Amino acid sequence: MKKSSRRLISSGSPFEPQIGFSRAVRAGNLINVAGTAPTKDGKTVASGDAAAQTRRCLEIIRDALEAAGAKLSDVTRTRIFLKNAADWREVGAVHGEFFGDIRPASTMVQIVQLLDPEWLVEIEADAVVGN
Repeated sequence: MKKSSRRLISSGSPFEPQIGFSRAVRAGNLINVAGTAPTKDGKTVASGDAAAQTRRCLEIIRDALEAAGAKLSDVTRTRIFLKNAADWREVGAVHGEFFGDIRPASTMVQIVQLLDPEWLVEIEADAVVGN
């Protein structure tokens, strides 16, 4: 029987078992990082500061990638969900701090609301290792 190459990566969020998701899943050389909110120890960070919230989201994503055996340079796509479209420049600037030389395909969209009203941004990422 072939051993599964699917590996679940947890961030320790209490919502993971409750909702039934993982922070990231690695299947072979593909890693998908779930929607990542600006939290630390279960609390929202930097309320009202879209740039600082973006930085926190990307730090969590970086940590999940590293736990899965990848690096930011392996990221091929990001998806950025904004509560306020007017925040796009400051959110984009922080995204550029992390991905300026990597330049993954990226989408930025405004949505009506994230799960917590204090969250101004949520980010997903996909990576391919070993290309």
